[in-house]
Amino acid sequence: MYSRNLTRVALRAGKKGGASIRRVSAVASHSLPEAPSTRYTSVTHPEDPASVPEPVKALLAKADAYLLPVYARPPFVLTHGKGAYVWDTQDRKYLDFCAGIAVNALGHADEGVAKVLAAEAAKLLHTSNAFHHKWSAKLAELVVTLTQQEGGLGWAPGTAPSPSGAKLFFSNSGTEANEGALKIARKVGKARWAAQHGKAWDDAANDKSEIVCFENSFHGRSMGALSVTINAKYQKPFAPLIPGVKVGTFNDTRQVDSLVTDKTCAVIIEPIQGEGGIHFANEDFLRALRKRCDETGAVLIYDEIQCGLYRTGKLWAHSALPVECHPDVVTMAKPLANGYPIGAVLMRDNIAEVMTAGTHGTTFGGSPLACALGFHVLSRVSEKTFVTQIEETGAYLSARLSQLPKWFPDTLQPGVRGTGLILGLGFKNPDHPGQLVKMARERGVLVLTAGKDAVRFVPSLNIGREEVDLAVDVLESCVGALGTA
Repeated sequence: MYSRNLTRVALRAGKKGGASIRRVSAVASHSLPEAPSTRYTSVTHPEDPASVPEPVKALLAKADAYLLPVYARPPFVLTHGKGAYVWDTQDRKYLDFCAGIAVNALGHADEGVAKVLAAEAAKLLHTSNAFHHKWSAKLAELVVTLTQQEGGLGWAPGTAPSPSGAKLFFSNSGTEANEGALKIARKVGKARWAAQHGKAWDDAANDKSEIVCFENSFHGRSMGALSVTINAKYQKPFAPLIPGVKVGTFNDTRQVDSLVTDKTCAVIIEPIQGEGGIHFANEDFLRALRKRCDETGAVLIYDEIQCGLYRTGKLWAHSALPVECHPDVVTMAKPLANGYPIGAVLMRDNIAEVMTAGTHGTTFGGSPLACALGFHVLSRVSEKTFVTQIEETGAYLSARLSQLPKWFPDTLQPGVRGTGLILGLGFKNPDHPGQLVKMARERGVLVLTAGKDAVRFVPSLNIGREEVDLAVDVLESCVGALGTA
């Protein structure tokens, strides 16, 4: 299993003095509860209509009047945050274990982020991509250098940094990054077909345009990204979607050869499905995809928008895997600028070489402010002490969560899904995840659902143990109440 492979690699690193031995000893030295908490059975943040003050009702009514009703949001209004906490207009405090859906890597109102934001906004807020500015190249260099040093995109860990080997394109979001990656892969496919057949890339016979994706995937909501986001709830209202998309079964190695053919230009997959339920792509499956893409000339895209940039305790979720499992392209976004909109497509040079002036673009993507913030955030979260903290806290959170299926076997599926600070608990009743999210919120903890049967935990990367204990204590109380309902 891919998840086991991550553990094996971490343990090997630990034997050489790396972080994982500190992880294990840190968890072992911190005793775990012997019984589930029942301290949070009472509702402290009620959401019933009678408890909503009139000023809040007025704000909610204004939202109903003027905003497109595409979000189902609880009846309170957030005003500010600090660290792992946010407050609403009633001055109620919430522990944010969502982190803006895996976005706020450094938490809320981080002083370093605020300083960069103020300083750069006073210099150059926006230039468009008609001109150079200093921050986009600096951030791109940092991403490539870290990938070479820590492993990914075909490099083994410890590779000496080099100015060649990969390129970046900056966008405004993860969805845009995936759109860009698919668009680039289409052009690569046409170029490779033309080279193979000795014809022009726009020859009418050029059919290398199919895209392969997988069940339970989530790659975004725009038409191209939506076409590879396999969820009928999201797709059906907007059909017909883009043609030429084939859907495979996640982790089914047997179907890879028939799924990926000479007509395939791109295969897009999440190494860890986030929205789909916190599921790992296993190592054998990814190795088979890599091999088949090499055989057919297809571009292998890893969507690491939610699982990348140290959320697993590694730079990339695939950094712990052998290079024969690595992709040609990685898309990223969520934590890169701690909440300021930015996304990026990282690609090998042999992919980037087909893109020339005018073949892709964006007005706002890669702005001076976004890239300055991205450089600041990535510089901090990539520090060894910070990464060690992610590993230790992730191990502790996983250890705490692992007790719940043992205590509540009739309610929860066995085990904990995920690694690092992207974790999930599976429920036997598909109605329970949504109910638990509401129950936890009414007790001051914000968590998310994932897929059809799970609750997801993607807190800020600098979350502390006290916050972990509070979150899990609330969860234990809520799961216990679910079991007796």
